[in-house]
Amino acid sequence: MTSRLCAALAGGVAVCRIGPHCMKMIGCWPSLRIGVAVSLGIPAQIDHPFRRKSSTDSGLIVHPAGGAAWFATLGRISKGTVCKILQAHELKPHKVNYYLERRDPEFERKMAEVLVVYKEVEMQQQGDTLDAPEVTISCDEKPGIQAIANIAPDLPPVPGCHRSLSRDYEYKRYGTVSLLAGVDLNSGHVFGIVRNRHRSREFIELLQEIHAHYPQAWKIRLILANHSSHLSKKTRAWLAEHPNRFVLIFTPTHGSWLNLVETLFSKMTRSFLRGLRVGSKQELISRIDQWIGEINADPLIPRWTYQPDANA
Repeated sequence: MTSRLCAALAGGVAVCRIGPHCMKMIGCWPSLRIGVAVSLGIPAQIDHPFRRKSSTDSGLIVHPAGGAAWFATLGRISKGTVCKILQAHELKPHKVNYYLERRDPEFERKMAEVLVVYKEVEMQQQGDTLDAPEVTISCDEKPGIQAIANIAPDLPPVPGCHRSLSRDYEYKRYGTVSLLAGVDLNSGHVFGIVRNRHRSREFIELLQEIHAHYPQAWKIRLILANHSSHLSKKTRAWLAEHPNRFVLIFTPTHGSWLNLVETLFSKMTRSFLRGLRVGSKQELISRIDQWIGEINADPLIPRWTYQPDANA
């Protein structure tokens, strides 16, 4: 029993589940009993008031007091004792950390396929030739770009008064737009269209722009996420009208971080869009188009540098 309790306190809920019959056997170890009751919580099959309370410090105190029917000593636990136990075991039940379950059974295979494409692009850049010319485009959408306007003018920095730009807290919204973009991994050229929505018809517009940019004899490989517009009937019908032209390579489900175009969106959010204020939605669209034009004037080729095995 002692080993089970120690393992439970060290490992958390997943290591050991304490039932009512076990609780009665540990009355001689008050600190362990309190630690189990507080850090592991009441077993899921038992309806206890603690399960309906928030895991704040005050909520944790209510739990031992409400559990006095199980253990008489629980009614005398102070807030400081509970905090010491939680601190000793480095537990913070008042905080919630989120994670994403890997639900794609072919995650490893799809990831390897994308990484192989990046390696082939690297070999092309090093001068290795292929049997037929081809280009690789990393494509995705950035929805929800807000057109926000000031309702009061910004105040510039003033020596001895305020060191930074001052801006009114209130603002006006003009709506949002979506950027559909693709990055040529061989040249760094950026394709982009800004629309109010990002449906199949907008994605087909992006494909038409990419299709018109390259010679007919070239093969175009597209790295895409699993968005519905990339898999719709309209998109498949348009691709069928251009046989042997496009090759679609999909990232795993919830694996959009493998798509290099996300680096463009990240840079856009951290630099160009940060604190941006516009007078209308059309002004926002014009400024995004101008930003893409400035990138294409001096393109930067994105490269994949992360090594999963080395950083595992």
